Amino acid sequence: MREVTLRVMIIPPDATAVKKLEKKSMVSYIYVGIPLKTQLGTESRIQLNDAFANVDDIQEFIASEREARDEVDRKFLTTSIKADKNTRMGVITDIKQELRKIGAFKINYSSRKGIQKK
Repeated sequence: MREVTLRVMIIPPDATAVKKLEKKSMVSYIYVGIPLKTQLGTESRIQLNDAFANVDDIQEFIASEREARDEVDRKFLTTSIKADKNTRMGVITDIKQELRKIGAFKINYSSRKGIQKK
């Protein structure tokens, strides 16, 4: 059951080397995609939990996610970026820079299993 109501459209990119996450309870999700409501624009937007956010809000989001976990489990926290396949890399790079600033180096990129081309 999904805890977050998606407000952005996400069609994950295809990947050939896919690995499932083991402890999904230790994952914080950052969603990136075009808003479902067209009046909010056609450019990719960042969604943290149930609300739209700016890149500047990511550090506070990760800090609150860490605080919500037991101190022993904090080192296992993974940040998963679920981005639409048409999202510009500049947005992803900005997100990664903010994650580095707060020391969130464990990053996972969500994708779907694609067919390997010969």
